[in-house]
Amino acid sequence: MTRQRCHLCDEALRLLQELGVQPELRDVDGDDELHRLYDFRVPVVLIDGAVVAEGRITREQLVAALGSKGRGKGLSPCCPRL
Repeated sequence: MTRQRCHLCDEALRLLQELGVQPELRDVDGDDELHRLYDFRVPVVLIDGAVVAEGRITREQLVAALGSKGRGKGLSPCCPRL
């Protein structure tokens, strides 16, 4: 999940793209339910609906998550629909 003008979200998106992932972006401020769930947690990365990283996200977290879940399909930085 992401939101506009969020430097941590921008950084998480950059890391994902460097790892060859084009995530589905969802803006928490554009959906009441996403806002309720993730407002203070952005950015949030979900794989197959499970949170695998949030807040200050590192490359190591993403590599571990992608390695255990597979790359690409079902991956969405929760809050990223910039």
